Amino acid sequence: MSVLSSFTKILRRRQKDGTGEEMSFVEHLDVLRSHLFRSAVAIAVGAIVMAVYNKFIVQRVLMGPTNSDFATYVYLCKISSRLGLGGALCMSEIHVKMQNTQVAGQFNIYFNVILIGGFILAFPYVFWQFWKFTKPALTAKELRNTRGVIFWVSLLFFLGILFGYFIIAPYTINFFSNFVLDPKISNDWMVSDYFSTIVPLILGSGLAFQLPLVMYFLAKIGVVSATYLRRVRKYAILIMVIVASIITPPDMLSTVVCTIPLMALYEISILLCVKEEKRQKLEEKREWQ
Repeated sequence: MSVLSSFTKILRRRQKDGTGEEMSFVEHLDVLRSHLFRSAVAIAVGAIVMAVYNKFIVQRVLMGPTNSDFATYVYLCKISSRLGLGGALCMSEIHVKMQNTQVAGQFNIYFNVILIGGFILAFPYVFWQFWKFTKPALTAKELRNTRGVIFWVSLLFFLGILFGYFIIAPYTINFFSNFVLDPKISNDWMVSDYFSTIVPLILGSGLAFQLPLVMYFLAKIGVVSATYLRRVRKYAILIMVIVASIITPPDMLSTVVCTIPLMALYEISILLCVKEEKRQKLEEKREWQ
């Protein structure tokens, strides 16, 4: 089944409203608008929560990786000591100063932080609204195969957020704060640049952790297969290592720490594809009997 035919089939189903009559394009837009409105309200509520606790969110959470007592730095150093590695996993002190040179710079940061934070808090509800919009396009059999999708999507998203915050962000900030071309050159960062670096890293990690479910969906519509993923595994691992090497300090242990979770996600994707292919073959066998 091609991607085009799959999406055409989905859209054709989505045009039915339960009475057997097809919905018009305007009716589709009206339904979509209602779901988008509810999502926007949820994000606004999440943004209000973020605004109430803005000092804690900014000073303790987002600025956390710039402090030497950040949880990742402390625990990695303890683990390094217990494993007899000395200070191999210990992070260096953060040597950086931040400044703001724009009149509304800090206000813009504040607004972006509470808005993105609101989206993160409301993500399960936002995805649920998206799911409600697409759900009528699925058959009863497809609905059975997608049970728990909201839970798994949300779980992977928040696990990715935690991974980005506690692993990728501190490694990235620590590396660039201690990278100097000459001792006479100090690292004086624009605070807007700091937030525009750390926030996409964290949010991007949450989205990157959706890889297994994305691959599972692509396997359902016949775009990828477990055989193909196994064949390109070495190239995928190479890309993961390169990305991990870029965002972490230039040592092997740091690269391994960031690469392992990405490799685990890739292997889970293969297992899900295998499961889906077995299910499809079993259904085909039953249809021919």
